[in-house]
Amino acid sequence: MAAEMQRFVTSEDDDEEMGMDVKEEDDEDDDDGEKNIESPPMLGVDGGLASASSNNRFVHHQQYQEQPTPQGGSRRCRPQEEKERTKLRERQRRAITAKILAGLRRHGNYNLRVRADINDVIAALAREAGWVVLPDGTTFPSRSQGARPVGGTCSTVVTSSSSHIPAQQTPPISLRGISSPYQNTVDYNACQMKSVFVPTSSPYDESSSIRTNSSPLLGDGGDVHNDPLLGGSIDSLDNKQVDISTKLQERDFAGTPYVPVYVMLPLGIINMKCELVDPDGIIKQLRVLKSINVDGVMIDCWWGIVEAHVPQEYNWNGYKRLFQIVRELKLKLQVVMSFHECGGNIGDDVCIPLPNWVAEIGRSNPDIYFTDRAGRRNPECLSWGIDKERVLRGRTAVEVYFDYMRSFRAEFDEFFEDGMISMIEVGLGPCGELRYPSYPVKHGWRYPGIGEFQCYDQYMLNSLRKAAENRGHSFWARGPDNAGSYNSCPHETGFFCDGGDYDGYYGRFFLNWYSQVLIEHGDRVLSLANLVFEGTCIAVKLSGTPWWYKTASHATELTSGFYNSCNRDGYAAIVAMLKKHGVILNFTCAGMSLLNQNVDFSEALADPEGLTWQEI
Repeated sequence: MAAEMQRFVTSEDDDEEMGMDVKEEDDEDDDDGEKNIESPPMLGVDGGLASASSNNRFVHHQQYQEQPTPQGGSRRCRPQEEKERTKLRERQRRAITAKILAGLRRHGNYNLRVRADINDVIAALAREAGWVVLPDGTTFPSRSQGARPVGGTCSTVVTSSSSHIPAQQTPPISLRGISSPYQNTVDYNACQMKSVFVPTSSPYDESSSIRTNSSPLLGDGGDVHNDPLLGGSIDSLDNKQVDISTKLQERDFAGTPYVPVYVMLPLGIINMKCELVDPDGIIKQLRVLKSINVDGVMIDCWWGIVEAHVPQEYNWNGYKRLFQIVRELKLKLQVVMSFHECGGNIGDDVCIPLPNWVAEIGRSNPDIYFTDRAGRRNPECLSWGIDKERVLRGRTAVEVYFDYMRSFRAEFDEFFEDGMISMIEVGLGPCGELRYPSYPVKHGWRYPGIGEFQCYDQYMLNSLRKAAENRGHSFWARGPDNAGSYNSCPHETGFFCDGGDYDGYYGRFFLNWYSQVLIEHGDRVLSLANLVFEGTCIAVKLSGTPWWYKTASHATELTSGFYNSCNRDGYAAIVAMLKKHGVILNFTCAGMSLLNQNVDFSEALADPEGLTWQEI
């Protein structure tokens, strides 16, 4: 009996490790051996949804009634083989559903939510065909298809797997002959957010009962309530309707609130001696910006310039002169705390390395930098593995960032007090973006390569080893050995190919740890930034990597630290962390800039629009 129970527990753990992000139904019944074996629902000839009735379930249950034992008690009689067949059947069902979802996400861009089930698939297909599907499952043609059906002609689509709602009989309609109410793909996407349905105007919208139960996120007056978790926390919004006025779908922004405009100043406006380069020329350029009613300018404050030679000795002279000029012209400032190296990336026209004293430490301890599998170091920024390691002359990396920001806040206090500094953007990684430096040009990367994991310095490997030991699999304390190189394609690797190791037990463990390190780094730095810049708007830049977005693994996003494979939302946890700190998200989709360079997106299966819509 003990051996059988051990076998049962192990099997249950394996089911949990399968990690299929599909809704699991009646799992509790497996624990005590009472799970009913039901045939999948069949669609009747009349369009109804046939399901097992309570009488059928009762008759089926009679096969496993308690039987008397010689001792006078009773026990449940169910063969072990039947239990195994039931589990196998359930696993096959989940696998089929997962493949359907993966195919729709990869080839159709239906924006299905993370834990979608077959009912969500039906609803997505109905909406694609031009139907209106409400959160409760009520389905009817949109205004462009004609008036809404009344009485018994209303068809339904089940959107909740916890209940079975029979579909009422509908007249025979050919979906192939229905034209979509949307003029183009952008209009269609504008009415959907990760399976949260945004209905277009229809007679049904005027129903008082629907408006009473809805929780509008967009008011009738057009005011947008910005909720950064809208794209990620979909499970909490399944039963809510997003109400949107038709005038918001137009491209006329004449009646919208005022949008401030800031212009980025040149990267090399301050030289390595922290001196303002060509003050007279800067004044002329700023006057031109002022004449065209620009609100302000954005400037990088480089760590490698300000704290260049000695720890905790800060030189702000050049920035003081620049800020005074900006104030005299009555412009505002957005300042970037740049803790990364400038030079070597697309668009960099100057070279500003990390501080000299950091480079000296790096020569004796190169593990302070991100490292790839081949052992190549990337001095573009500090490894997140030393966030809490005192390897920088007695300070941790987070303490170094905190001291730098605190010095800036004290030095420019008057500019904060009069509101001239309107926003602080905190750099969290390479190029100031919250991501791993997974595709460095200096190491030979070229578009559309998938990049490489950057977790091979000793501090990151120590973190990985601890995570593996806590999981009970110490042999998982390693990076993937079949993830290819910087310029590989997903299908050329054993890790990122369809059905590859990225979706296995080890792959899910590693990717979860890899992305969690990114989130924890952002959480630590932003916690200190909020202490320093209390009362000031704080922003974060998040990188967009849209190439290979239409593949199942989303390899480029995985190496960048975004665990956003086809069956998982990798941005929900990041946005939740940013919302906790109340910061603004600046999303830079790198693929959009590549459009101007005549890049062939079809070859890389890129989808910058799809990635942007997911993020929104």
